[in-house]
Amino acid sequence: MVLRCRDIPELPGLELIKLRGGHSGADNEVRWPYLAENRSFRPWVKGGELVFVTGISRHRSPENLAECLYEAKACSVSGLVILTGEAYIGQLPAMLDRLADELSLPLFEQPYALPMVDVTEVISRAIISAEMLTEHRQVQSMAEDVVELIGKEQLVLLIKRYLPISGSQLTESSEMLRAWLENRGNQCAMAEALGCHRNTVRKRMDRLMGAAPEDKESIEHYKTLLLAHLLRHS
Repeated sequence: MVLRCRDIPELPGLELIKLRGGHSGADNEVRWPYLAENRSFRPWVKGGELVFVTGISRHRSPENLAECLYEAKACSVSGLVILTGEAYIGQLPAMLDRLADELSLPLFEQPYALPMVDVTEVISRAIISAEMLTEHRQVQSMAEDVVELIGKEQLVLLIKRYLPISGSQLTESSEMLRAWLENRGNQCAMAEALGCHRNTVRKRMDRLMGAAPEDKESIEHYKTLLLAHLLRHS
């Protein structure tokens, strides 16, 4: 799963961002947001960025904005977002929409009233979440292959051998383990996903780790617990 240009206006809080042109490129993958301050952004991008042009530090005429579209296409960025408002870039001329269509490069319009710090945070979080979900699905697919190879009965025996906890404890811990995986151990994000306070997450994690016998390293126990969770839910 990846974040694509067409997803940007659908993200929470970004509904005011409009896709003006280049609809045929709406499936372009967004690798990361980049705020362009210089006349040329070519030296600073690697491809796949969603480039934001504000006009705050440099005057942007319609001709210069057209140059930005050509440069964006040449640099293989995912799309171009132009901020509009009375203070800097007033309105986007229709010729830019047509040029974006010709280049198959998504062209977005964003009002200045929408704070850039919020926009870049929302997009960055969405990219990271998409990457984590992809990684989780890849691990899950490997777990499915392992279960198929060894069989479910053998899996149950292995879990009983290496985990001194009951199946009911594994089941009760399932929600917490899933949240830990999907949020890479970030307890603030886990609390938000689980709908509880961060302290509650910490206490539940402490109880989970407390199930480890004293003669084993807790990290090894937790690795085994995570593996068992993935295999049981594959």
